[in-house]
Amino acid sequence: MNLTHRIAICAAALALYAPLSFAAGPEAGDVAPDLLGKMFNGDKVLVSTHAGKVVVVSFWATWCTYCLKELPILEGLQKVAGKGRVEVIAVNTEDRDTFRDVLRKLKDLKMTLAYDPSEVGAKAYGVDGLPHLVIIGRDGKIVRVYRGYGEDTLAKIVDDINVAIAATPTAKAGAAP
Repeated sequence: MNLTHRIAICAAALALYAPLSFAAGPEAGDVAPDLLGKMFNGDKVLVSTHAGKVVVVSFWATWCTYCLKELPILEGLQKVAGKGRVEVIAVNTEDRDTFRDVLRKLKDLKMTLAYDPSEVGAKAYGVDGLPHLVIIGRDGKIVRVYRGYGEDTLAKIVDDINVAIAATPTAKAGAAP
């Protein structure tokens, strides 16, 4: 078998197995998965608890430098918009002990701090790298997903959050007009 045939076979094998190794996750327009993670006390953190609000979900870890810079910015967005309109949920992807330390250090933040040690939320949202941010509209549908972004994306994130706040939620199926 010559080199060209070997390369073709490897390319075909990668094409077949690549979808199995990366979870794409939901995209804009999809209904957001409900379970994000849990609070330190074990209570589940659900998107549905915040129905009617724009929900901004940031999956993050303490080793992610940009994630740590982003948290106070997201806190500021929630403060300016008001918790009645925007709920920021920061989902730490590390173990319980790390999350306990995070809670102590970030005790002044008003956003919801959750963690996902079993990766249920991370898998449902197709998280395969950090930072990973999802904007969910007031109707429970995903407005935008940001994967592996940096500071240059912040203005677009803010714009998308503002668009989501201004949008009128669509009527749910079966609801009376």
